[in-house]
Amino acid sequence: MSGEDQPARSFPAFGPGRRVGRRFADTWWGNAWIESMEHAALDPAQLARGRRYAFAGQVGPITVSPGRIGAAVHDGDPEHPYDTVVRLRTLTGAQWDRLLDAVAARAGHIAALLDRDMPHDLVDTADTVGVRLLPGPGDLDPECDCPSWDHPCRHAAALSYQAAWLLDRDPFVLLLARGRAEPDLIAELRARNARRTVTAAGPDEATGVPAAQAYAAGPAALPGPPAAVTGPPLDLAPLLAGHDAPGVDATALATLAADAARRARRLLAGDPADP
Repeated sequence: MSGEDQPARSFPAFGPGRRVGRRFADTWWGNAWIESMEHAALDPAQLARGRRYAFAGQVGPITVSPGRIGAAVHDGDPEHPYDTVVRLRTLTGAQWDRLLDAVAARAGHIAALLDRDMPHDLVDTADTVGVRLLPGPGDLDPECDCPSWDHPCRHAAALSYQAAWLLDRDPFVLLLARGRAEPDLIAELRARNARRTVTAAGPDEATGVPAAQAYAAGPAALPGPPAAVTGPPLDLAPLLAGHDAPGVDATALATLAADAARRARRLLAGDPADP
């Protein structure tokens, strides 16, 4: 599925006074997003105003789609907001293939994502295959239709700060901004994981037919009778000699065993008669 075909996700606006603390985001990856934005900022004063706007709830509902995070942000007048966007480069098809193969090879990575977690080693795995998940300095490209020339302006800064709150809750928001939606990603990861399991099992263990086909086929035919047994009867007396147990007559036991063997031979030969 191409980036253009991926569905967008919309999130309700954060209310005013959401939080006050030493760090803006709760997770390490949320703060990494903020650091990327702040590192490229030209005017710290715009960042300070953007943080105030974010805390005051001056950012409207946020929409995330491949390569784009957008919202309306106002200066205090909700009737006259500015159209604000933060753009992020999407991954290429080849990058997604490398990333999904690497993630599918580690069951812990899939479990972490489903638990809405992004451990450091998952990001490290992406780095080893040449894929950057978290934005680096200059990777975020803010746009706004306000008259300011700052990069980012206070509106784009406010949107970037609130986007970190979304990433805190769900790292799939970042993956969607990179180009792929959660349902598509989970289906791809499970399919790749299943293929790896089949390959590891080998052709003998992997062969089979669909359950519906096996059910419709009915029971399989029974094998034919075994080949006739030839040769003299087995004499068990020498095998049991010297192995008397208390209360057991080895000679009598050998006779019973020999008789059982004789009957079995006749049944195998197709002659159930027992004179």
